[in-house]
Amino acid sequence: MKLTWFGLGVLACTSPFVAAAPSSRAPKVKHSIREPYGWTKHSVPSPNHRIELRIGLAQPNIDVLEKHLLEISDPDHHRYGQHLTKEEVEALVAPHDESLELVDEWLASHGIQEEDFTRSPAQDWVIVDVPLSLAETMLDTTYNVWQHTDGDYLVRTTSYSLPEHLHEHVDLVQPTTIFARWKGMRSTIFWPDNEIEETSIASAKQLAGTDVDPACNVSITIDCIRQLYNLEGYTPQVPESNSIGITGYLEQFANIEDLQSFYNDQLPEAVGTSFEFVSVKGGLNDQNLSNAGVEANLDVQFAFGLTFPTPGTFWSTAGRPPFKPDLGSTENTNEPYNDWLDFVLAQPELPSVISTSYGESEQTVPEDYARRACAGFMQLGARGVSLTFSSGDGGVGDGDDDPETTTCITNDGRNITRFMPLFPSSCPYVTSVGGTNNVPEIAVFFSGGGFSDLYFPRPAYQDAVVSEYLANLPQGTYEGLFNPNGRAAPDVAAQGRRFRIWVSGQPISIGGTSASSPTFAAVVALLNDARIAEGLPPLGFLNPLLYSKGLDAFNDITIGNNPGCGTQGFNSTVGWDPVTGLGTPDFQKLKDVVLQY
Repeated sequence: MKLTWFGLGVLACTSPFVAAAPSSRAPKVKHSIREPYGWTKHSVPSPNHRIELRIGLAQPNIDVLEKHLLEISDPDHHRYGQHLTKEEVEALVAPHDESLELVDEWLASHGIQEEDFTRSPAQDWVIVDVPLSLAETMLDTTYNVWQHTDGDYLVRTTSYSLPEHLHEHVDLVQPTTIFARWKGMRSTIFWPDNEIEETSIASAKQLAGTDVDPACNVSITIDCIRQLYNLEGYTPQVPESNSIGITGYLEQFANIEDLQSFYNDQLPEAVGTSFEFVSVKGGLNDQNLSNAGVEANLDVQFAFGLTFPTPGTFWSTAGRPPFKPDLGSTENTNEPYNDWLDFVLAQPELPSVISTSYGESEQTVPEDYARRACAGFMQLGARGVSLTFSSGDGGVGDGDDDPETTTCITNDGRNITRFMPLFPSSCPYVTSVGGTNNVPEIAVFFSGGGFSDLYFPRPAYQDAVVSEYLANLPQGTYEGLFNPNGRAAPDVAAQGRRFRIWVSGQPISIGGTSASSPTFAAVVALLNDARIAEGLPPLGFLNPLLYSKGLDAFNDITIGNNPGCGTQGFNSTVGWDPVTGLGTPDFQKLKDVVLQY
């Protein structure tokens, strides 16, 4: 008997694997890390603890896929907008037959036959559910229960090995050395009755004679976003041919009753409508009003409200926050993020834009894992999907603590202070969204931003604007605290504070770049609507277009900074900056741009 998970899940035998002689080829360390900062060994897990091993086979043609992506995303290239099909993308990421054969042989040497595991559609991932004792034998390692200073627990190791002949055929095996927690962006909640700042009152006075309601300095609504970003007067023309998606993790449930309250409050014409719910690996749809998720409600209410009546999809991906190591805990993978990526890559049809408000400090994500996940985003971009990610709520820090006091200590053994970029925001194939507040807009203090420190060099599409920003920095500014040659973030920005949403039957005011990403994604969905109405394909990967043709279609944000790591962070300035990127969108100007290509 086998248990089949929903979608691209695990096919796990309920009976023990047949014992077999292990491979005679000597193991060699594939990956190792130092003991991660903030984590300590807590205990020894049960040998019967279940773990879902994900084996990433080498993708020999990934550079070819990147070439395709950059050509079809370049508005000056004759292939612009000619997105690839699911099958074409899968052919480009497929491993060599030799890799498949050798990995199958290795699994068989540990008693794991083909009926015991599943493969991704491109066969570049093998997924198998095993007891921890077998995983330790396969990987020549020892797992421990690790405890974070915040109280979270994970079952991980700091080193694993594979037979040497497999190293060129296998990119990674996880969960092993990944200590990321994939938490939602830390939301900064402000209650309107007692947290209205003097700056917002002063800003409201400046609005006299403008088209923006002064109340938008106290509470951000659908109407405020429409006024701020020049969306007024635009009605979706072909909603039936367009769509927008929101990801949900860590048991964040989007409540339909709250959505109706939000619509009744801000968008009466949408009352009675909802969204498509999709479960990933058993993700739940808990509609108990008291269990409504703040993050999930924020995302769906504004993303779907701004784009109404464009169809919306909400994915609920199973996976609790890190488990508690008690006797009842026998399963713990805690990588729901990658489960979602596997699932959507297997789907023939996808929304044209997807927003995500989850991530982790880049240094907690092993390089091989980060690169494989980023390659997954590349695949989605090549298929015509625009991906937006919150840039984080820790300024130049990692968002774990108050931006004013975040220590930002490296986990490479040096234990030095270093700015902490957020992943996946640091992936060059996604659009990173920072935050603003007030009207006129300034950078919100918690807007995540900076430079990829470890893995991703600055992409060519950023060279001109980022080089200009760095050239204007006073010499020696934060020298040694960041990598000036890394992929820079954010790319753009949107309002990120005082959003009026409904949670558990009550209106609240909430902030965070968790609000900024779905807001910008909604603007992109409306741009796609305008393109589709003219017979053009959706935008797909956005950044090459935004950094070349879209520079004058943004509201430049020149005031504010993003403190963190014991510093004042970077400053907003004329042009691109690592606080608000290119600025906030002007829909009508962007629409004029995107309809030209």
